[in-house]
Amino acid sequence: MDFWLYAIGFLFIALIATLVVTRLFHQRLHQQLSPSRIPITELPKLDQVQAQTIRFPTQGDLTLEGWWIQGQQTDRHAILTHGWGANRAALLPLVPLLLEAGWSVMLFDVRNHGNSDEDTFSSMPRFAEDIDAAIAWLKTQHPNGKIALLGHSVGAAATLLAASRRDDISAVVSLSSFAHPADMMKRWLSEKGIPFFPLGWYVLGYVERVIGHQFDDIAPIKSITGIRCPLLVVHGEDDEVIPINDVYTLVSKTDEVLLKILEGGHDLTPSIVEHGDELVQFLHKAVPIRPYARAHQSPE
Repeated sequence: MDFWLYAIGFLFIALIATLVVTRLFHQRLHQQLSPSRIPITELPKLDQVQAQTIRFPTQGDLTLEGWWIQGQQTDRHAILTHGWGANRAALLPLVPLLLEAGWSVMLFDVRNHGNSDEDTFSSMPRFAEDIDAAIAWLKTQHPNGKIALLGHSVGAAATLLAASRRDDISAVVSLSSFAHPADMMKRWLSEKGIPFFPLGWYVLGYVERVIGHQFDDIAPIKSITGIRCPLLVVHGEDDEVIPINDVYTLVSKTDEVLLKILEGGHDLTPSIVEHGDELVQFLHKAVPIRPYARAHQSPE
């Protein structure tokens, strides 16, 4: 009888210890996977234009903050989405290019980033939900016009996901997107020195449960096949965050894509600025300027 009491007691203690260790492991994992927050403290300094600070709702009764910058024309709008741990200022170097080409520009902070509200966790699908919220605000405030989506890194993957679910987007630009979130997670685990079996395998399953999505369902290699508008995919030849092989895997899933490999690493804004004419050319081809818009442009 004593043996069984000791055995049951031992198993009970082992169970409690396992639960405590698992809880601590989950807390540590959540901390490791949480993005840093870089607040916005001032309006951008742009020549001859003024950025308007905006706030608009997203999922869970939360609010996002962004900038609206009116371009010369009223019928072409670009929404720019930053990457993990960044904020809306990250893509500011692209704004002068777009303004000069006549586009109005919307930049915003996704949840848990910049000056937007805090949520329980961040994920690529939540980035996509916030892109949908930005589109909804834009359509309410400026109902007429074409919309282009531009995103960087996780923001690019989310842009592909959001665009694949809609038929009201006129052009998409993906900068430094990964091909599959599971591969991104495996690289992260390797960098942390965590073996895939059994811990890494468990971590991937845990993350899928937390975000409420299977990686295969939200992977860019799947999303890209559902995009029905002109698509430009750009990647840096020296990207050490997302290997260049990812972009070749990504674009192999569709024939309806223009691929540009540029010099530089993961942060492509310097290269994009240098090759700004190619970006503008892509957007002009995707969304031609209507005759009345040309007639109403300011003279040079």
